[in-house]
Amino acid sequence: MAANDTISDMLVRIRNAGAVRHATTAIPSTKMTRSIAKVLRDEGFIGDYEEVGEGVKKQLMISLKYVGKNRQPLIRHLKRISKPGLRVYKNSKELPRVLGGIGIAIISTSSGIMTDREARKQGIGGEVLCYVW
Repeated sequence: MAANDTISDMLVRIRNAGAVRHATTAIPSTKMTRSIAKVLRDEGFIGDYEEVGEGVKKQLMISLKYVGKNRQPLIRHLKRISKPGLRVYKNSKELPRVLGGIGIAIISTSSGIMTDREARKQGIGGEVLCYVW
């Protein structure tokens, strides 16, 4: 895992924590990871998140959500789309619909990080960071 791909790192940590049913997971805090965590929270995929620690050591503590009596992770899949080696950009008309609208695509736009739905509504495209469902 390249140390500079904070998004992939974040997705892997959330996926792994969900696989072993952890209540929370810690992710190095950057502007990008905070924005993605906010989108995930607003869309109801995670509980809440808070910043802990000082300076360079800041972490985002993300509380995960589970459903059913077997505590299945609410986030079934996290898929990185745009990678440092191969960026994926789409204009507003080409934005993907994840599982026909059941999932979300997280898009990095000139107006910040948002879901494919919001970006479509605002008529802006951007870099397709990942799919969540």
